[in-house]
Amino acid sequence: LIRLNYGLNRCAGGGMAVRNIACLPALTGAWRHAAGGALLSTSGNYPVDGHALARPDLYPHAAGRPPRTVNMAFIGEALLEATDPPIRALYVYNANPVAVAPDSNRVKAGFAREDLFCVVHELFQTDTADYADILLPATSQLEHRDVHTSYGHLNVVANMPAIAPLGEAKPNTEVFRLLAARLGLAHPALFESDDSIAARAFRQDDERARGLAPEQLAEHGWARLNLASPFVPFANGGFRTPSGRCEFHSGLLAGLGLDPLPAWHPPAESVVSNPALAARYPLALITPPARNFLNSSFANLPRFRDEHGGPVLQIHPDDAAGRGIGDGQRVRIHNDRGEFHARAVVTTGVRPGVVVSPSVWWHKLSGDGNNANAVTASTATDMGGGPIFYDCLVEVSCA
Repeated sequence: LIRLNYGLNRCAGGGMAVRNIACLPALTGAWRHAAGGALLSTSGNYPVDGHALARPDLYPHAAGRPPRTVNMAFIGEALLEATDPPIRALYVYNANPVAVAPDSNRVKAGFAREDLFCVVHELFQTDTADYADILLPATSQLEHRDVHTSYGHLNVVANMPAIAPLGEAKPNTEVFRLLAARLGLAHPALFESDDSIAARAFRQDDERARGLAPEQLAEHGWARLNLASPFVPFANGGFRTPSGRCEFHSGLLAGLGLDPLPAWHPPAESVVSNPALAARYPLALITPPARNFLNSSFANLPRFRDEHGGPVLQIHPDDAAGRGIGDGQRVRIHNDRGEFHARAVVTTGVRPGVVVSPSVWWHKLSGDGNNANAVTASTATDMGGGPIFYDCLVEVSCA
């Protein structure tokens, strides 16, 4: 089994890299064996009823067009440059884009617009909440009902509230119901109860959902998807391709203007793809998750911050020596997009030419008011439109 992870696709050629690896088990025949093949996430096995939950049939279609969507990787650009029409209001929930979105100086500038009306629904005073015109208190997982799937196993968990909501805190669904009422909207779907929404979370006509009825989950707390054990989903094909096979040559990709065969797509920022840029910024920055953080969650907890001792930059001794950087010294990491500061950790745990800064720190808790996303690029991957956080050239100097 090849266990993939999300860092692999956070570069310009990330989509092709994942496709190439997914083809390897087909070459060896490993897909036919239990615990064989490749795995990024188990989430695709859940028969979630996306139509019932999102109700795309209710979307307004102004001038015959569906509503505009903006890739969050480009939120800074969209807030500053979108003109047809400009973005005049934001409602932020379940997210901290000022901290986690790339090219954060542009994101901050977009959120700071005087003509932007911003509502943030949050538990904590995050970097994004600092820009809110109205800040609404949100419930935690302990205070509301939910249904949890997974990306690492095949179980469904019923999340039942352990305590009543604190103060005026409300879950997303309740705020949406209240907003719909205040706006004079009348469609019944806008006022569905949490129990009703939970009951419609999975397609009950799907064999995998047998045993996932709300009353069954409430009684037992969890249930495994109704799948064979051992689960060998691609032993006889069944891939989500037009042919049902693992396609080394993909007509679907060719139709999208992409390379139909496995290939190597270089990073957007490298000595191969942009030697002039690499001459100015010769170090490749990678920003994997800090051990105690989950994206930007938990970065506000003093115990975890103290354990990390502030933002750090891991740098190889050869790169450090050439720049006069000593272990524990404050350093400045910068490129044309911005800069942030960190404490140098000189180590052979990273290879020459690469620096690593575990993230995501909140800007206001990082010491100098900037985190590593001050230098990352708002560019998308070759497939899927994902951000390229790990495709970033920088230079490092003593602060």
